[in-house]
Amino acid sequence: MRRTKEDAEKTRNAILEAAETLFLEKGVAHTSLEHIARHAGVTRGAVYWHFANKAHLFNAMLGQVRLPPEQLAERMRGCPEHDPLLTLRALCIEAIENLARDPQKKRIFTILLRRCEFTEELREAEERHEAFINLFITLCEQQFSAPTVESRLQPGLSPRLAARSVHALLIGLFHDWSRDPNLFDPLSDTAPMVDACFRGLIRDWPSAAALMPG
Repeated sequence: MRRTKEDAEKTRNAILEAAETLFLEKGVAHTSLEHIARHAGVTRGAVYWHFANKAHLFNAMLGQVRLPPEQLAERMRGCPEHDPLLTLRALCIEAIENLARDPQKKRIFTILLRRCEFTEELREAEERHEAFINLFITLCEQQFSAPTVESRLQPGLSPRLAARSVHALLIGLFHDWSRDPNLFDPLSDTAPMVDACFRGLIRDWPSAAALMPG
């Protein structure tokens, strides 16, 4: 039985690796489960045994990397006494820097943002993606709504608009870097760009020197 479980896990991982390779190469809409089965060296039946459909497989692939909404929710629960904006800032920087540090995360985000056409077949995956976007914006809005934060917002900005600005920054940087990695260096350029965004949102945002670890 143990050998059977180990073999099943190896087969599942092979299918996920094949899907990741082909989605990146051909695009999600132009990759069939038959293509994935052939590339993984397994039968279509084996693919369907592990994954009910392409949307299920696509979601399992996304599940291999942690997305910003999950990380933000975890951090805010674990560190309620910390400055919510510094926690959010750290998450934004880490999310972009990890594109350079984690090749699989770069591949999967490139598939999600640049190689995925949300057809009817992927309606379930599209709904999940939209739910993650809305969750992230809602979590960000909660941080900007904190009593110690909302009073510091720039005139005319609501917590909701501030949250959407942070989301737009992240998605823009994800898109740009996955399109052309030479546009900026995630490891050296992310913090200044994130701070420029927060400086436009928060009247008394600290200077770069004050934000340096030390």
